[in-house]
Amino acid sequence: MHFSESTAMERDDVQTERATEDSTPGTGEFLREVLDGLSHSHRAIPCRFLYDAAGSAIFDRICDLPEYYPTRTERRILETNAHAIAAATSEEFRFVELGAGSGGKAEILLDAMQQARAYVCIDISPVPLASAAAAVRARYPGLAVSAVCGNYLGELDLPPRKGLRDLCFFPGSTIGNFERDDALVFLREWRNRLGPDGMMLIGVDLKKDVAVLEAAYDDRQGVTAAFSLNLLHRANRELGADFDTDAFRHRARYVSDPGHVEISLVSQTEQVVAIAGQTFRFAKGEAIHVENSHKYAIDEFAALAGKAGFDSVDVWTDDDALFSVHLLRVAG
Repeated sequence: MHFSESTAMERDDVQTERATEDSTPGTGEFLREVLDGLSHSHRAIPCRFLYDAAGSAIFDRICDLPEYYPTRTERRILETNAHAIAAATSEEFRFVELGAGSGGKAEILLDAMQQARAYVCIDISPVPLASAAAAVRARYPGLAVSAVCGNYLGELDLPPRKGLRDLCFFPGSTIGNFERDDALVFLREWRNRLGPDGMMLIGVDLKKDVAVLEAAYDDRQGVTAAFSLNLLHRANRELGADFDTDAFRHRARYVSDPGHVEISLVSQTEQVVAIAGQTFRFAKGEAIHVENSHKYAIDEFAALAGKAGFDSVDVWTDDDALFSVHLLRVAG
C-alpha cells in the first residue's frame, strides 16, 4: 500500500499497487511464507499476500478515502505538468509502464507526449495486462503497443527498441514499498536495463507531518484496518488457520529514522494460533509486521537515484508538498 503503494503495491496502479485474483501467489507459497514468517522472533507476513480478491476490493475503497492522498495527488501533479514533463523528455522514445493500466495516468502523459513511438506495458497478471494494452491501442491507433507478462523485478523479455530510447514510467509511490537498500538495487537494475540515454519517471511519496502520514494508513472509518486484517482472514480461509481476527488490532506508526510508516497487526491478548498442524503463541502486544511504506525528502530520493546511476532532470510536486514525480536520466 503503498500499502503495496508489493509491491506491493493504489486501486489505479494495478500491479504497482494492486494485484488481481489471477496474480495472487498460490496457496503453497502463502503457507510457506506464513509459517516461516511467524517462526521468527520478529514476526512478519509479506505484504504481497494482502492482495487477494477481497483485499483488492478493500484497497479500492482506500483510494477514495479523504485521508489517503497519494492517488489523487499524483494524478493532479501529472495533469498539471504533463506538457512540462513531455518537453523535458524531448527526443522520440518508447514508453515503458511498470504495472499495467495505471488508472489513466499513462494516458495523461501520452496525450501530451507526441514523441512517444511505442508503448510497452508490463504486468505479472495477464488480465489487467491485456486490458491495459487494448485501451492504449484503441486510444492511440498509431502507437506500436506491446504487452509483456512478467515480474518487473525479475527477468523480462522486452521487445527490441528499434533505435528508440526508453522512458520507464513507475507511478504510485510503489518504490516506497522497497526497503531503502532494495530500492537502490531496483533502480540500478532498471538503470542497466534502460541503457544509455534511458529515462525513468517515478512517483515518490514525501516526508511530511506525522499526523497526515499516519492518518493515510489508519483512517477514521477503519477501512485500512480491514485491509490489514484481511490478511488473517485470508489465512483462515485458505490455510485453515484459526486466527481470532477480533483479537488483533491494525497499527500504523511513523518511524522517523530513516522515515517510513510501519504497518503491523498487534495481538490484544495472550493467545495461541494453529496453522497446518503448527501452533504459534502470541503475547499481549506482540506484533505481526505487514509492511513498511518508505517516505523521502526530495533531495534524499535524488541522492538515492544518483547512487543508482541516474541524474535528476526535474521534479514536480503539488502545492502542499505531499507527493513528488521525479524525472531521471541514466548518467553518462
